[in-house]
Amino acid sequence: MAEKKAKVRLYVDAPLGSAQSVTLGRNQAHYLFSVMRLGVGDMVALFNGRDGEWLAEIGRAARREGQLQCLRQSARQMMPPDLWLLFAPIKKARTDFIVEKAAEMGVARIQPVQTRFTNAERIRQERLQAHAIEAAEQCGGTFVPPVMSLRPLGQVLDEWPGDRRIMFCDEAKVGARVALEGACAGPWAVLIGPEGGFSPDERRRLHAMAQATPVSLGPRILRADTAAVAAMTLWQLTLGDWK
Repeated sequence: MAEKKAKVRLYVDAPLGSAQSVTLGRNQAHYLFSVMRLGVGDMVALFNGRDGEWLAEIGRAARREGQLQCLRQSARQMMPPDLWLLFAPIKKARTDFIVEKAAEMGVARIQPVQTRFTNAERIRQERLQAHAIEAAEQCGGTFVPPVMSLRPLGQVLDEWPGDRRIMFCDEAKVGARVALEGACAGPWAVLIGPEGGFSPDERRRLHAMAQATPVSLGPRILRADTAAVAAMTLWQLTLGDWK
């Protein structure tokens, strides 16, 4: 008899292991049993960002709760490179897009920053974290990057770790060669500015930082969400786990 396969991947905030029981709350129970129409005996792939992916069987399915039993590990835990994404929030749907793509492409932390010309004055951190979880569920990842609270760029730079490099995407370098010549692997961050660009003071401060590596993203000025994807792709292909 062929083994049942999981039709759904689900992120849970619970330990996972052999014979481990996992209790679902109301929202996840509603999703599995009412939306996806799963029932007792069906399989679900579970992950928590720490213990890899586990195949689990539904043992109880109620409207407001559920219980699953872990059977076996179906994928090992895969951690992303030590890459942070710093970006200035933009319009709601495009900020959602940036967070989703960061989770799919493999970053370790997502840090929204407030710059001089940032249009958005606040973010809904919980909603963005939910988007990161959904992206990991859909792309087969086993790690969910934390979405940090919005902070002024100056404060983030004041506390910047001495050993973490910054790939600073400088729109003033449009048309220059796109490269990271001589760059070494290790802790890095990609910094994407707002739609209005960095202010002169912000650009001067970044250029003065020993950790900063200014780069161009080609001969055209990109939208902020496009720039984020292009920059993460460039870094991953050069220094990350795509090479």
